[in-house]
Amino acid sequence: MDISSYLVPGKRAHLAGIGGVSMSPLAEVLHSMGLEVQGSDMSENANVQHLRSLGISIAIGHAADHLGNCDFVVRTAAIHDDNPEISGAVTRGIPVFERAQAWGAIMKGYKNALCISGTHGKTTTTSMATHIFMAAQKDPTVMIGGTLELLHSGYRVGKGDTIIAESCEYCNSFLSFSPTVAVLLNVEADHLDFFKDLADIEHSFRRFAELVPIGGHVVANKDDAGVRETLSGTSQPVFWFSLSDPSAQCHADNLVWTNGLPSFDVTVRGSHYAHVSLQVGGEHNVMNALAAASAAYLLGIDGNAVGLGLATFHGAGRRFEHKGSFHGAEVYDDYAHHPGELHALLTMAKKLPYQRIICAFQPHTYTRTKALFDEFVKELQLPDIVVLAEIYAAREQNDLGISSQDLCAKIPGSIYCSTLDKVTAALAELAQPGDLILTVGAGDIYKAGEKLLKGDS
Repeated sequence: MDISSYLVPGKRAHLAGIGGVSMSPLAEVLHSMGLEVQGSDMSENANVQHLRSLGISIAIGHAADHLGNCDFVVRTAAIHDDNPEISGAVTRGIPVFERAQAWGAIMKGYKNALCISGTHGKTTTTSMATHIFMAAQKDPTVMIGGTLELLHSGYRVGKGDTIIAESCEYCNSFLSFSPTVAVLLNVEADHLDFFKDLADIEHSFRRFAELVPIGGHVVANKDDAGVRETLSGTSQPVFWFSLSDPSAQCHADNLVWTNGLPSFDVTVRGSHYAHVSLQVGGEHNVMNALAAASAAYLLGIDGNAVGLGLATFHGAGRRFEHKGSFHGAEVYDDYAHHPGELHALLTMAKKLPYQRIICAFQPHTYTRTKALFDEFVKELQLPDIVVLAEIYAAREQNDLGISSQDLCAKIPGSIYCSTLDKVTAALAELAQPGDLILTVGAGDIYKAGEKLLKGDS
């Protein structure tokens, strides 16, 4: 059953979980295409209120009655078969599609579908590309898994011929997409609750690259071993980017660091393409910028728009986001939840002019913590002091009997906190002028930093 035949004006779509970060933009795009859109969500939020202001009917809570006379249902990955709306649709013979299938079908309506994938850096690179295409006045449609200040949200619905989409490998959802430009930032072991191993992940990313049609482009990081392995032997032409390898089609020249921030020239096929001065630090962000610039080049964007767009990018929400000051210490929050991301964040932070780095880390999921335990121990020895919150369960039960106390036992001088209130109290006690305090993780660790700044410790 192909969803494309349902994405036509006049059809009625029911979106289960309509208030979510990639469901709310989907609702708005379908609405703009002339479909009748309705939906449900477990709670009121700003997205729900915004969609209601467009005339979209939204029920709070899930019930089979909410389906009404809809023609089809789209659900988020978080909504399972036993949800009353899904089981109700199945009983009535109403087709149910995944969110990624809907986005994939929508992409086919755009001349350019720029899909950005990778184990890390997706949100930042998608945000950078958005800044570039906005600076070039291309009026793109955008779907990001985070909040971007420029958009005041995680998405926008444009009237241009380009869609820019963050493309996640979890549950193979990006294999439903229809990229004309597929970007591979890096490929590492992650989401091992779904993938069997690294080879399984590489296979998935290769299938993603192979979705690109003839005349499209695969943009790939030559410096990443996982990406090279993923694409080895592929018959598709690959546009490689690299920090400094001149054999790659795109690389950085004249890289200069000033107060921890990089500026550099982007050289494409031996010629100067753009000059970039980033407002975000770290070598990983130079790589992200090169990825975004490569895609822009292939889609005919002027190099001036690359420099202009990236000069105004100050980071996506929860990506080294400045939250405030506490007793002379600066408090930042970051979404890093994989050892590779921790390494990028902490090595970048160490180049900044702070006396000490205090990192409050909340591991995300029991399976990830167990599978990558030794790597976490290694990276968490980079800061001066580590405060460990208990593992954030997300979608899991703790069948593995693992705790952040296990990490604490292996990391000299680390502090274990069983609750977020205890994390806040520990940070309040530690903070000194000249410190950089980082709250790090994909769960709710940011609340500890926010509480600290309110003085609720």
